[in-house]
Amino acid sequence: MAKPQPEKSRILIVDDHPLFREGLRQMIDRNASLVVCGQVPDAPGAMRAVADLKPDLVLVDISLEGGSGIDLVKTLKAKYDELPVLVISMHDESLYAERALRAGALGYVMKNEPARTVKAAIHKVLGGDIFLSEKMSTSVLAKLMRGKPEHPVSPIEQLSDRELEVFQMMGEGKPTRQIAEELELTIPTIHSFRNRIKEKLQLKNSTELMLHAMQWVRERVTQ
Repeated sequence: MAKPQPEKSRILIVDDHPLFREGLRQMIDRNASLVVCGQVPDAPGAMRAVADLKPDLVLVDISLEGGSGIDLVKTLKAKYDELPVLVISMHDESLYAERALRAGALGYVMKNEPARTVKAAIHKVLGGDIFLSEKMSTSVLAKLMRGKPEHPVSPIEQLSDRELEVFQMMGEGKPTRQIAEELELTIPTIHSFRNRIKEKLQLKNSTELMLHAMQWVRERVTQ
């Protein structure tokens, strides 16, 4: 009599790049204890897929079609509190990992990490533990030991998740219309975000805001 096979953990991938989704699926499916149960490019599709497929873990990218992965994590945790979420992204973990954890994710892993690290992150989060790189873990623990400061360490930390997304896209040279289209927001809404960012960073005008954003993006690339 054949020995019954252990049930595999079901993974839902939420990422707007088809080639990356397929590569991730192949990597996960090669693991004897994991299987990809679905792939979607955006937040609405993710919410439908979670309801229909009932995955054991959701892998979420920061940048999605027409929305933010951080916002999706918040929505998922509000409706499915026990569902573990792991953020996997090309965006710098030093900027986004802590935000992802505050939103409700159990871990953050960079897309340029080797496959063994991604698999380790998946297994750790499935087990209910938090996964961060060693460098990021040290940083987060140091903050916890110091206690929350009365004021943000950096003015950038004052920005909301959406404001930070708009600020980064500005720094990448994307015009207002393109930012609005990619985030599926109106142009006046993007202007409102720009004004709030300018006030929070205490910048005088739009030109200064744009130069500051471009310099910030360049600095992060060279770090």
